[in-house]
Amino acid sequence: MSAEVADALAEGLAVVALESTLLSHGLPPGRNLDVATRLERTVRDAGAVPATIAVLDGQALIGLSVAQLERVCTEATGLDKLSLRDVGPALALGRSGATTVASTSTLAHAAGIDVFGTGGLGGVHLPPPGATVTWDVSADLGVLARVPTLVVCSGVKSVLDIPATLEVLETNSVPVLGYRTDDFPAFYRRSSGLPVPQRVDDAEQAAAAVTAHRHLAESGILLANPVPPESELDEQLHDRLLSEGLELLRSRGVRGADVTPVLLEYFHTGSAGASLDANEALVLSNARLAAEVAVRLRA
Repeated sequence: MSAEVADALAEGLAVVALESTLLSHGLPPGRNLDVATRLERTVRDAGAVPATIAVLDGQALIGLSVAQLERVCTEATGLDKLSLRDVGPALALGRSGATTVASTSTLAHAAGIDVFGTGGLGGVHLPPPGATVTWDVSADLGVLARVPTLVVCSGVKSVLDIPATLEVLETNSVPVLGYRTDDFPAFYRRSSGLPVPQRVDDAEQAAAAVTAHRHLAESGILLANPVPPESELDEQLHDRLLSEGLELLRSRGVRGADVTPVLLEYFHTGSAGASLDANEALVLSNARLAAEVAVRLRA
């Protein structure tokens, strides 16, 4: 842990975990470092301490220095994308990588951090052409089932099977709370057309729900915060890009971990950067909300 994070935890202050895959794989060079800096500043402005997490040279780092943050955001670094299954080998072999929702949640919990702000959650992928079922399920869901971290995000991307994702969360006793919404968000869009089981309207209500759940279960909690209205991607543009993007995935035979990066790049190009603006706005909003809830949890 960085000295700042270690001191904050020792003093019982609010700390918010932040992932590094968004920075190294989700945003273009230059913009990613700007967003990384703004994310940490947003958390501090809301009264909490940021802890950006990554694995560098075989060390899991909870809280990055300026130089380490720059390294994560440098394209030439070529960081691996580390889900939880990849972290152990990376540590043992002295490798470097950016952490996903699954690995960030786990490392944060190991360090004593129980609130995590991110962009979107992984989920159940749609079946491949000609199939009716899929075994392609994000490790994020399995980690949420057993790691008691509060994950603040803007739902899941619309390329995923959202009904199946919500069913998996229900099966694993993961509460899904909608923040000032009755609809489960779909990342670039404020609503997926599906309801959330429970709604909270402020950070105090969210903190109360988290505290009550933790008395009863060891699973995590999902707080779904829609993209800000002014940054939502236009519905017609979104639906067109989604349809074209899905066809692109089918034609190229893209599956598994490659689906999200390919689709995001297609959205970024096809929307002339509007999807990047939405991505930036929603992750900053989620970091702010995560910090507000973390402060209430400590209070």
